Amino acid sequence: MQNSARLKASSHKIPAALWALAISVFAIGTTEVVMVGLLPTIAKDLSISISATGLIVTLYALGVAVGGPLITAFTSHVPRKRLLLGIMLLFILGNTIAALAKNFSILAAGRILSGFAHGVFVGIGATIAGSLVSEDKRATAIAIMFAGLTVAMVTGVPLGTLVGQHYGWRFTFAGVAILGAVGFAAILILLPNHIAKGNPLRIKDQLKVLQNKSLLLGFSLTVFSFAGVFGTFTYLSPLLQKITKFSSDTITILLLIYGAFVALGNLIGGKISNKNPVKVLMILFLLLAFVLFLLYLFIPYKIQTIIILAFMGFFAFSIVPGMQLYVVQLAEKHLPGTEDVSSALNIAAFNIGIAMGSYVGGLIVESAFGIRAVAIEGSLFVIIAFLFSIISSKREKIYQ
Repeated sequence: MQNSARLKASSHKIPAALWALAISVFAIGTTEVVMVGLLPTIAKDLSISISATGLIVTLYALGVAVGGPLITAFTSHVPRKRLLLGIMLLFILGNTIAALAKNFSILAAGRILSGFAHGVFVGIGATIAGSLVSEDKRATAIAIMFAGLTVAMVTGVPLGTLVGQHYGWRFTFAGVAILGAVGFAAILILLPNHIAKGNPLRIKDQLKVLQNKSLLLGFSLTVFSFAGVFGTFTYLSPLLQKITKFSSDTITILLLIYGAFVALGNLIGGKISNKNPVKVLMILFLLLAFVLFLLYLFIPYKIQTIIILAFMGFFAFSIVPGMQLYVVQLAEKHLPGTEDVSSALNIAAFNIGIAMGSYVGGLIVESAFGIRAVAIEGSLFVIIAFLFSIISSKREKIYQ
């Protein structure tokens, strides 16, 4: 009773442990997407093609998508705080290897290790964040943790790109490793020692979810829409450099603008998707596909490109809350009790999409179509997501 009273009395306060999670997620979010700004720099330094450098984005995403759920399943018995500390050490190791890399293979190995850490930390961290507060504050607590990803998009990526352009890309990864060390220290000091374990992400539960056709359709929206987003976003810096003829310093500013509209889109997307996410997603998919097509048309023109990039950032991440909510709703309807597993697997679906989009984008860059065509690729992938959203809504009888 006393513990419950204390919890209710302090329920209006934000637990310090949440900030430890947010700091760690900021480091993880920065390393995930900073490659976008560093692509031309790394390609030049390692004397490899832009498409080969883009493969590093693919490998990282596969590390998140495949390694994350598997490691989480096999570590369900490990105390939560000890597991998060171990995962942050893995994250620091991965980025240290990347910072010391002398060739593509070593850099790729470091990125895959970082991807493993990402996949485990985000899934478990969200569960822990919800357990730190009273029931009515769970969504707010999880949002605070995920704010680290948004802040990374707004500040971490442009700053990481700036450091990489002026001091070398290895300094960027070294800086991210230091951020990881700060996150490790924050977790060690601020996270409670005894955290209740959530439902383990067991392999058999994952297989059960992956055998459900309704949930597979839900995951397909995530896979194809983010294949569209990252099929273009991965190659954004060389696209702006080669086609639009922006300078490196200007591209850093443009990434900052993009990140600001990402944050705005994520916020508004969450608000408008609460009641009927799949209907909202249909509209957002069409708008995003149209914006990516406009990018293909107007990429040679600087003013138009800046405006289109703002809309691209907004629509690209306005779809995220709706897709996550829709998958949870499908799990509640068809497989009650698998909401956490389904949510975690949707995080994997995001990264399968990222891997697919960046890989196909690399093939297009090397083809006769050229780098400008990655915007068309992105638009087509999002149209596929739109078509699957129609199929899903009809299957769930949402219009009836």
